[in-house]
Amino acid sequence: MTQAEDVPELVPAATVIVVRDGDDGVETLLLRRNSKLGFGGGAWVFPGGRVDDADRVAGEAEEAWARRAAVREAAEEAGIALELDELVPFAHWTPPAAQVKRFSTWFFLAPARHTDVEIDGGEIVDHFWARPADALGRHAAGEVELLPPTWVTLDFLSRHNDVATTLADAADEPVSTFITKFVTVDGQTVAMWEGDAGYEAGDPTIAGTRHRLHITGLPWRYERE
Repeated sequence: MTQAEDVPELVPAATVIVVRDGDDGVETLLLRRNSKLGFGGGAWVFPGGRVDDADRVAGEAEEAWARRAAVREAAEEAGIALELDELVPFAHWTPPAAQVKRFSTWFFLAPARHTDVEIDGGEIVDHFWARPADALGRHAAGEVELLPPTWVTLDFLSRHNDVATTLADAADEPVSTFITKFVTVDGQTVAMWEGDAGYEAGDPTIAGTRHRLHITGLPWRYERE
């Protein structure tokens, strides 16, 4: 078997970052995955999941499938109804080649039309609305578990004061692409992405520009130049 054949196939998936205007700024919805699940069990995430057959239309791009999946998953996991044409493409995430389950995940931003949440009690066991900075603070304190894509997204959201500005800024920029490499040197692990001087070589000690998330110990630290 060749090295390429060893890499698990990418499965199309979608994530939707639902945002609302709160008394102290923009807030987003986070859901807690059941700890009994495999990858990401126990973590706090945005609504989302893999693209189903019903989401696929022949001849369409994967992004269009993911858009339908995002709306469907928001309804199934949180009872949140979203408008398909209001979703703003925000980012695309691909995990390392060595990961057992690999998803080609489209991230969308969407305004909440209502804020009553109904979780399924199976895959999703809890939820909260929070200011992104507060969610990051809870993670830094060890109160909630986050995955790198969620952390980086919350960092983006934390720099915005309202839903309108958040959506406008996302719509004005190209979709950010994150193809993750995890590298550990001297016991310190970083997630690295294109734009980091050490990304191609997989060497975080190379001097130059930075696009990485330091994930050894708390709080995590993000560098992007």
